Amino acid sequence: MKKRIIIAAIALAAGASALSAQSRKAVRLNEVMVENNSSIVDDYGVRTGWIELFNANFAPVEISSMFLSNDSTQPRMYPVPLGDVNTRIHKRQHVVFFTDGEPNKGTFHTNFVLTPGQDNWIGLYDADGSLIDEVLIPASVEADQTFARATDGDGDWAVRTGEEDAYITPSSANVIKDRNSRVEMFAEKDENGFGMTIMAMCVVFSALLTLCLCFYAIGAIGKRISRSNKIKSTGDDHKDREVRAATTHDSGEEIAAIVMALHEHFNAHDTESTILTINKVKRAYSPWSSKIYGLRELPGHNRH
Repeated sequence: MKKRIIIAAIALAAGASALSAQSRKAVRLNEVMVENNSSIVDDYGVRTGWIELFNANFAPVEISSMFLSNDSTQPRMYPVPLGDVNTRIHKRQHVVFFTDGEPNKGTFHTNFVLTPGQDNWIGLYDADGSLIDEVLIPASVEADQTFARATDGDGDWAVRTGEEDAYITPSSANVIKDRNSRVEMFAEKDENGFGMTIMAMCVVFSALLTLCLCFYAIGAIGKRISRSNKIKSTGDDHKDREVRAATTHDSGEEIAAIVMALHEHFNAHDTESTILTINKVKRAYSPWSSKIYGLRELPGHNRH
């Protein structure tokens, strides 16, 4: 038994590890600024180059113990420290690392810098040293410009100058959406809102029906569990219940036997051959046994 538990625990741990590794593979280099003169500042109020990572999973992912590097020969150059709650990136969200070469300033300050005016290679590695993502920032990227993907975690890389349709977006989506095409299409096809009303009512009634079925199922399960516990506590089993159910009512043969026994003993049948009659017998009244004639007080002397 213990051996099976140990094997199950090992399999569970291996599955969790594989799932975690798979989710890390979806973390992407998303946007990079080499020279920062007018963009965001770090938590010390200093402007430096920065690297943005994007979690392409639809679930949170922990990036601690992953590595960032600007040298392909040194994949473990900057390890993301353990123990920082901010290294857990929520689904479809971003995190920014400042490339100031001062890791003593905190978790999100790398121990390497990016050099303006030349090509800069950046690699993202998993804890086991396997390469997850990489990008080469060309030397043509000028100050306060970024090299970013077309969309978050996907698409071709291109230079962004900060102009319209080429926004610089640290810690936010690479494509800023101010309209929802689906909402606009629904509003166009359902001007009066009848479709929305019907959908809302269907959702409400479906939810109520689901709750009703859930309560019914829970009640049935609870009744079955209660019955099972009662059987266990009394020591009865299925066969005993069948025997008890079969003997709850007297059979015709037993009733006939009782009637014949009474007939033989009392001979109290009427003319009917199958009916037992029990008559109430009254005792004859006798004044000798009546208490009304008994003495209630002693006789007294007549004075006249």
